[in-house]
Amino acid sequence: MKRILIPTDFSENAWNAIRYAVKLFQNESCAFFLLNTYTPAIPSSRFMAPMVNGMQIEDAVRSTSEKGLEKTLERIISEFSNDKHAFELLSSFNLLVEEVKEVVDAYGIDLIVTGTKGASGMEGIFMGSNTVRIIKATKKCPILAIPQCYEFHTPSEIAFATDFNRFYSQSELQPLIDLANTFSATIRIVYVQYEIKALTELQQFNLNILRKYFTNVEHYVHTVSELNSVSRTLEVFSKELDIHLLAMLNYQHSYVERMTREPIVRRTAFHTQIPLLVIPELGMHAVPKKQEMEVAAL
Repeated sequence: MKRILIPTDFSENAWNAIRYAVKLFQNESCAFFLLNTYTPAIPSSRFMAPMVNGMQIEDAVRSTSEKGLEKTLERIISEFSNDKHAFELLSSFNLLVEEVKEVVDAYGIDLIVTGTKGASGMEGIFMGSNTVRIIKATKKCPILAIPQCYEFHTPSEIAFATDFNRFYSQSELQPLIDLANTFSATIRIVYVQYEIKALTELQQFNLNILRKYFTNVEHYVHTVSELNSVSRTLEVFSKELDIHLLAMLNYQHSYVERMTREPIVRRTAFHTQIPLLVIPELGMHAVPKKQEMEVAAL
């Protein structure tokens, strides 16, 4: 059974992420963990705890969190009743990112699905600070970020953006392969070229490895010339080929790392308005000798 964590702040953007997740996995047995965190204000005096409607503020905020989760579950059951899906409600007095890491460890989470903006989202912002912090802090499972107002489409066309400069292990790419197999999707390996020149020996090696991993998945390699930025290039590519999901690996000096350096990512820095699958690296990888010999024979 797939275990999926969905943080929510009860905003419509968070609801859109929930809706996407239950539709995406409607034919799979899944345990969904709906998480809401709260951090009550610290009272100015330890002798006078603030009160809300006759309750101490911590109790009041906890109650709001728990009731919000219950209402969310009622809405899910009302709109998407599915015997294959089970739900657990998690209300926690903790910082969101810290609680996400703890839940991932405690429940063996396979995937985090999150909206890109929270209730306090600003216009012109693609990805809010909480989403960015989750991407940067999560090392054990992929994160699927759903843009605000994105209408669900079965992901039959998936783009995997890479510059071929890093060796990927099959275990790192398995979430992408699994998605492609589940939806009989085509993977479009897209390489954004800064200048017209042949791939280096290292890049060609890594491309051959990718092709080997995708042997049982329909896939194509696209080399596109950079427009005024990588993000703009990927946006145009995604629109032209009707891409439903963009996947990237998150590692040191990767595009994902560069785009999440700032606490808030503006649309001018990252334009894509399709779901983004961020796959964390599984540590440093040397090229295994066995695979080196296999690729040499290709």
